[in-house]
Amino acid sequence: MTAPEVLPTLVIGAGPAGLMAAEALSGAGLPVVVVEAKPTVARKFLMAGKSGLNLTKDETAAAFAGKISADWLRPMVQAFGPEAVRHWAEGLGQKLFTGSSGRVFPVEMKASPLLRAWLARLSSQGVVLRTRWRWTGFEGGDLRFDTPDGARLVRPGVTVLALGGASWPRLGSDAAWVPWLAEKHVQIEPFRPANIGFRVDWSAHMARHFGQPLKGAALIAGDQRVQAEFVLSARGIEGGGVYAVSAPVRDGAVLHLDLLPNRTLADVTARLARPRGRETLANHLRKTLKLDPPRLALIMEWARPLPEAPAALAALIKHLPVRHLGPRPLEEAISSAGGISRQSLTDELELTALPNVFVAGEMLDWEAPTGGYLLTACLATGLHAGQAAARRALTIPLIAVTV
Repeated sequence: MTAPEVLPTLVIGAGPAGLMAAEALSGAGLPVVVVEAKPTVARKFLMAGKSGLNLTKDETAAAFAGKISADWLRPMVQAFGPEAVRHWAEGLGQKLFTGSSGRVFPVEMKASPLLRAWLARLSSQGVVLRTRWRWTGFEGGDLRFDTPDGARLVRPGVTVLALGGASWPRLGSDAAWVPWLAEKHVQIEPFRPANIGFRVDWSAHMARHFGQPLKGAALIAGDQRVQAEFVLSARGIEGGGVYAVSAPVRDGAVLHLDLLPNRTLADVTARLARPRGRETLANHLRKTLKLDPPRLALIMEWARPLPEAPAALAALIKHLPVRHLGPRPLEEAISSAGGISRQSLTDELELTALPNVFVAGEMLDWEAPTGGYLLTACLATGLHAGQAAARRALTIPLIAVTV
């Protein structure tokens, strides 16, 4: 193996957090090399943008930051919150709009135009991008990489790690870095799925409802109640409403549905108490409560045998237990909880066990709901780590970091 290549600054991982760190470093006038294991950059970012790139949410910075699970990260997200993200994207030539739910999207909806503009700006600032460079751990004080030209060693002045968490490993977030940092005494909380659907062993009669959205129901988990759409699929339940309560359910809370959240329990009871004559109970439910087929099917799936007493049946409809088999696997999750703990980091996102090494994005121990929170927090932590790394790099003697 050749002698180590000495670099002033190095960013490992070319997702949103890593690219934002590179922007901060190059903006400080520093030469920056970004290495990425995959042949192309920001694969998870591009995949997320296929259904419309949700950049952020139109909320105050404080309200927005309150959705981030780790209170120690909230000041960073407030410092680069929804308004700052909008200005950043508009500075890259992207026209934006705010949907009825408050979510902010590029007018073109896709992620690729924004990414192309961003990469062009980084290139103009002197950022060098190397793809197919996979970090494989440490060798003494150097970093070891598998590259198209064989194994290489790099000795950076400062390093920003932005390697992602453990969801969607096929796109690059495979958590391969965990044992290398653990060996350096970095404390890492186990990864768990976040923003994830739940497995259901459906009976055969449910197949006709697969792919249909269930709109207007409320999902209840512990003290959390969310009224949002979700989807019945062959694998179980998924979609925005389910993702919003997935954290407490994953951690043991019982999930219930209120199938008629806009009706009171007393109103539902009174309607069910109307005489039904010879009608089946299912028809009585459909007619008196105006239940659509998916709602009626869920009642039959999860509440049988149905109680005859109107009050008992109404209580079930307003608080229907969801019989699920747990979350989908981690590799199918939109994001992951867990990662590098607060105890292993300074306020600058520098690893206490590895001076001059900073961390950003989903490598950190936090989680947030979908709706722009995940992407904004990755950008915010990438900016924070990049700015801190730049300040550190500027204090290192040039002789130690000159190529």
